[in-house]
Formats: sequence, structure tokens, C-alpha cells
Amino acid sequence: MKAGVFYKANDLRVEDIAKPTPKSDEVLIKVKACGICGTDVHIFKGDKGCFPTPVGTVLGHEFAGVVEEIGDEVKDIKVGDRVCVDPNKLCNDCYYCKSGIGHFCENMIGIGTSINGGFAEYCAVPQSQVYKIADTTTFEMAAMTEPVACCVHGIDMCNISCGDTVAVIGGGLIGMIMLQLAKISGAGKLIMIEPVESKREIAKKLGADITIDPIKENVKEVLSDNGITRISVVIECVGKTSTIEQAIDIAGKKSVVMMFGLTAPEDTISVKPFEIFQKEIVLKASFINPYTQKRALSLIDGHRIDVSSIVYACEPLEKLPQILADDSMRAKGKYIIIP
Repeated sequence: MKAGVFYKANDLRVEDIAKPTPKSDEVLIKVKACGICGTDVHIFKGDKGCFPTPVGTVLGHEFAGVVEEIGDEVKDIKVGDRVCVDPNKLCNDCYYCKSGIGHFCENMIGIGTSINGGFAEYCAVPQSQVYKIADTTTFEMAAMTEPVACCVHGIDMCNISCGDTVAVIGGGLIGMIMLQLAKISGAGKLIMIEPVESKREIAKKLGADITIDPIKENVKEVLSDNGITRISVVIECVGKTSTIEQAIDIAGKKSVVMMFGLTAPEDTISVKPFEIFQKEIVLKASFINPYTQKRALSLIDGHRIDVSSIVYACEPLEKLPQILADDSMRAKGKYIIIP
């Protein structure tokens, strides 16, 4: 079968490898859609991801497909089921798992990061990680369950109250998901800060009350002109030091700044402790998707969140190395690989 195999920094090859055979507790999925994530880009560029990635690993952790074969011990899942995958398998035995914070599991298996994932025609997955999807949910939509699950965890930590003013920095897939989740959570006013006009237009359709071009406009002046006196929550979804510092700068008093965008491991930011003290800002970050996959899928299956409008393009597996290597291509929006 064809698969996207990672070898080293800037070296991912689409090549023929053996089709996997499912173990007794696994299902074999014929992959129909697999999203390209920022984590894939970090791994491709040689940066540290959430988990170490061995040489020869098939990347891809945002995927959905059809069950083609099941192991002898598999229950409640049958051949032909349409499914998506939670890529983070916990050991359920370490200190963190037993303490109810399993996303810090000391023995976690990352499908598509530490073992073979979904940038392939087929992927064998433990039955515990498989979720059936609704008939009305496309495979492309279902592939977005993992990023939505990560965002659900992040939005939970933002503690949004009904009527709050929430600003999102960055109108990529994650920013658009966060915008919608903030709306569902009861935000009274939504602000999107994004330099690309087409993304600002999508943000308006998804519920943004105010959109700001941070390159051509003075963000604080636009906020003031629109009568915004306090931003309760700022969600940074870019992963750059400059936008994290901007998030802290525009955050209101008694606010939360969620540093959701993934920076390079060695990046640092300048923080004025007095500003944090003076405004009583709470700085938070969010790590993967603990126990939120089912909730995320419910939002997608129930069409409570739109993940289709924010997908830029679907491309064949052969284009994966080019997309990972080309920053200008990825800047256009979310790509989904169709093996």
C-alpha cells in the first residue's frame, strides 16, 4: 500500500509498504481522509512534537475511514462501519492515568506520531480508539474530530461565561473552531484578528462580530472604536511569540489568555510581570485532547459546528511532502489528504 513515511527532518517519502494486519484487539481501517496538522509540520521540520517520532513512522493522526477487517476480540465494531480515530491511546496504569489526567500518560501511544498513522491507504488501530460516525457526517468532517477534541479541551479551560467578549488570534482551522466553540459556550461578542481577508470573511460567516487585520489596522484602536472596554478571554491560535505577546497586551482585566498555538520548542516570549499582576491575567495552555473525542464528534455529527467551510483543499497522498514543505501552500488553509 502507499503511505507517507517520515525519515528525518524535511524527508517524508510516499512509498509502498506492507499493508498492516490487525491484531486481535484491532480494526483495519481503509483511510478515506486524513488532515494535515501543525504537529505533522513540526515533526517534518525536525522539531519536537508531543511524542518522539521514530524513523520510518507513517504520520497522520486526524483521520477517518471504513472498517475493512476486525480482530478476533473486537466487539461492537463491524466490517463496513464508518469511523474516526482518537490517536492518543493511554496506558490506564501510570500515575497520571490513575490521577484522572491521562493526557500526561507516561506510556502514551500516539497513532500517527509514535506509531503508524493515517497518511496511508490502510491503518490498524486498537478498537478502544475507534468511534462510529453518523451517516450524515462525511469522512472529511469526521477527520476533523481530533482537532475539535483538542479545541474542546482548550475551550473548557478558558472558563467562558455567558456574555463574555472573546478574541481569537489566527483564522486557521483551529482559530475557526475556537471561534465557534466560544459562541456555543455563550460568548456575547466575538473578535477575530487575522491578516488574510478571505479568512476574515469566513470568520464573519461563522459568527465573528468584529474582524481585524493586524497588519493594516491598529488592533487597539479598532477595539476602542467598537466600544470594547474589556476582553475576557483571548485565544492565541497562531503559535508565534509575537501573537502570544499581543494576546497578553490586548487582554482585559481579570482575563484568561489561552496560548493554544504550538510554538517551536525553544521559543521564548517577553512578559512584564507587573502587567500580569496589574490586570490579573491568567495564562493557560492546552495539551492534546483528554477525554473529549466523543464530545467533539457529537458536535460534528449534530452539525453544531462547521468544519467543512474551513477546509481549503483535499489532495492526493502524493502531494503530502510538497504541502508539508511549502509554508505558502499551508498558509491558504487546512489541507486534507485523500489516500
